[in-house]
Amino acid sequence: MPAILVLRKQRRGAVGYCQRHPTIAIGGALLFVMAALAVLAPYLFTVDPSTLAPAKRVRPPSALNWFGTDMLGRDLYSRVVYGARVSLVVGFSVALLASTIGLLIGLAAGFVRVLDGIVMRVMDGLMSIPPILLAIALMALTRGSVGNVIIAITIAEIPRVARLVRGVVLSLRELPYVEGAIASGTRTPMIIWRHILPNTLAPLIVQATYICASAMITEAILSFIGAGTPPIVPSWGNIMSEGRALWQVKPYIVFFPAVFLSVTVLAVNLLGDGLRDALDPRMAQRL
Repeated sequence: MPAILVLRKQRRGAVGYCQRHPTIAIGGALLFVMAALAVLAPYLFTVDPSTLAPAKRVRPPSALNWFGTDMLGRDLYSRVVYGARVSLVVGFSVALLASTIGLLIGLAAGFVRVLDGIVMRVMDGLMSIPPILLAIALMALTRGSVGNVIIAITIAEIPRVARLVRGVVLSLRELPYVEGAIASGTRTPMIIWRHILPNTLAPLIVQATYICASAMITEAILSFIGAGTPPIVPSWGNIMSEGRALWQVKPYIVFFPAVFLSVTVLAVNLLGDGLRDALDPRMAQRL
């Protein structure tokens, strides 16, 4: 009996949490579905997304080709499903790298006054350039690949994280318990680890979700204009770029990858909004 009662309480707690934060539940569910599509792509009735079949070019959706075929006869359904891998890998990788590097820069700039002026002027210089233009300029210096796309977008997103963390650190430095730790002679690394870092994680996690969504859109734009992943790599931006010439007569070539990209970005943004409300103490008191 006790085990059953505990299980029921856990279920009620999970249901209650989803009711209080529906955006987290909806966004998490949509993102889970997209991640499952990416991981299980070979087992979802797909074929090799690079297989050419000129005799089957630009066929409309049918029972054989669910999303139709593109200008080279490649199965559009397979290319769209495999394209989820590129977008999710780029989004999660950029979010992780930009958050980690930006966190370190923000902690150093916010807690070490000597570095603040130098480091933040560099960050301000990078932020003066729109992220998409900076990513295009960086990609122009390298060859198109998923790895280079991740690096280019990460460099463009680091300043946003660094400024966010720096602002949080500057406000935390003035709190009594931090001043007390400094006055008692506690070493700076220990103060950062115990008092500063834990309080930066909540806003950092929320910012990481927005960076993930922004990175997926930027990757699609880079691929759409031919400055991102190579055409042989199935990505939603590449698919839309190849279908834009036939948009008026074969709109499904652009429609299906655009829908998948929109749903994925929507899922990440919903998750970020829900986490912001859940991690903000003022929002939690209202709920």
